Amino acid sequence: MFLTFRDEVEAALSEALSALDLPTDDLGIERPPEDVPAVLASSAAYRLADVAGAPPPKIAADIVGEIDPAEYDYVGSVQTQGPYVNFLPSDRYFEGTLEAAQADDYGTLEATGDSVVVEHTSANPTGPVHVGRARNPIVGDALARVLEYAGNDVERHYYVNDAGRQIAVFTWAYETFDESDLPEPERESPEYEMVRYYRKANDYLEEASESEQEAAEDEIGAILQGLEEGDEETYERVSEVVDTVLGGMTETLGRLPAEFDEFVKETRFMRDGSTDDLVDRLKELDAAVFEEDAWQLDLPDFEKNLVFLRSDGTSLYTTRDLAHHEWKFDNYDRAVTVLGEDHKLQADQLSSTLELLGHDTDRLQQVFYSWVNLPEGGMSTREGTGVDLDDLLDEAIDRAREEVEDRLEDRQRSDDLDGADVERIAHQVGIGAVRYDVVAKQPTKGITFEWDRALDFEAQSAPYVQYVHARCCGIIDEGKDAGYEVPETVSAATLTTDEERDLLRAIARFPGVIERAADELRPHVVATYTRDIAEAFNAFYRECPVLDADPETRAARLALVAAARTTVANALDALGVEAPDSM
Repeated sequence: MFLTFRDEVEAALSEALSALDLPTDDLGIERPPEDVPAVLASSAAYRLADVAGAPPPKIAADIVGEIDPAEYDYVGSVQTQGPYVNFLPSDRYFEGTLEAAQADDYGTLEATGDSVVVEHTSANPTGPVHVGRARNPIVGDALARVLEYAGNDVERHYYVNDAGRQIAVFTWAYETFDESDLPEPERESPEYEMVRYYRKANDYLEEASESEQEAAEDEIGAILQGLEEGDEETYERVSEVVDTVLGGMTETLGRLPAEFDEFVKETRFMRDGSTDDLVDRLKELDAAVFEEDAWQLDLPDFEKNLVFLRSDGTSLYTTRDLAHHEWKFDNYDRAVTVLGEDHKLQADQLSSTLELLGHDTDRLQQVFYSWVNLPEGGMSTREGTGVDLDDLLDEAIDRAREEVEDRLEDRQRSDDLDGADVERIAHQVGIGAVRYDVVAKQPTKGITFEWDRALDFEAQSAPYVQYVHARCCGIIDEGKDAGYEVPETVSAATLTTDEERDLLRAIARFPGVIERAADELRPHVVATYTRDIAEAFNAFYRECPVLDADPETRAARLALVAAARTTVANALDALGVEAPDSM
């Protein structure tokens, strides 16, 4: 209802301003403060004061005088508040909201017809996923979900770096060292077993004699050259290492969950000739220069040139990524990439180069994120001192289990939770707490993950919102046990208290929240909304008895609870957080 309401407000303002012979290019539509019962307001009178030669309150009154709410379905009344024009909802607005939110897919927008590829995570397959980079799969997966809710056809891609020096070093180490030379793996999982070779290689290369280093570097260089030349045996050697590590990393990411439709390997664009073709076209650009025995692009907006072909004739990561992005443009309408803030320069150079190659880079959007830190300090997979994501998730589940068990005695619901129930809820709450705490912040702001905040059932956290869903389920289940079913149709006119109307207004906003989060590529907007609706529901729960109300009121409030349940569940789903039925 909110999106239709907004369309009506836009039409009403445009027609009113035109009738007053005032410009309509900026309608000034915004969400009013919480204590204003309007759904939307307009501050256009501020902007038009000089044009109209009148004070803003006078202009606002003139605008209201030109609008007849009876001409619209969902606009109930239009009022001035100083210089603001407030648009209040009609009963039909609340009626439509209550009906629409009963549908399981509430919040899903109409299909846009756009195909969108979201590339995220793409961590080098050199070992376990560590906490510092956990923001990428969490934000990336949530962003893909939000874009799907917004009606787009979304594919999730992981771009696998299987052609760089790190992988060549890894492959050399795997073929050089015996397992007996390695420490015990931290976990019985492929990536934990394999990373020992990679760490051993880095230690060896730092401590080996000059002749030993030279011999190792010759072998590592031969692997890189073999990949560049498309040697099948070299590719198979590298793939054995990459695929083994990636298999373990995928299991960890699946715990979040963050799943992928396709793993696109970097070597794909070397083996199919697209990198060579790209290099030929880059050489023909006016910006191409041959300096210091390497081909480079002299990009005017950057201090450093972009090297795209080394002196030995090998391409670079960015060269292959350019070919990768051309492939994206050939196959998708839009490409969204989630990147760490340390990749911003590389991403900007890539975008500028794609423009030089004649591509419409408006189709390419990048979301940058800052790191996740723990109070304990820094992390590094290479040094083997990082905190692995598996460890964080294990601890999250353990802490959530303790919290759930501590709260069992105070539960008011009649259903008994057995050990399996507690374990299920612990997973839902623990992993949900990690995801929510990460995705709820603006990506560019750094995060220090703190357990007390993330698992606080009373504060603005995942458990706080999840508990609202569980409470909705409990009310509906208790109603069924007493013979009270959620009615298929109900009049919203029965819902007249401030708390009921506030909750309805919050529910109605959900499709608009999805639209905004998708347009701005900011899934944290949805997280903020979940806290708003949780607060609105809790205020309703405190002031409005459901099952003890008279029959007509009970039926309407049950429908409202069902609408809230669906909305909270879908909003959490858009973030990739599970909505427990009981807690």
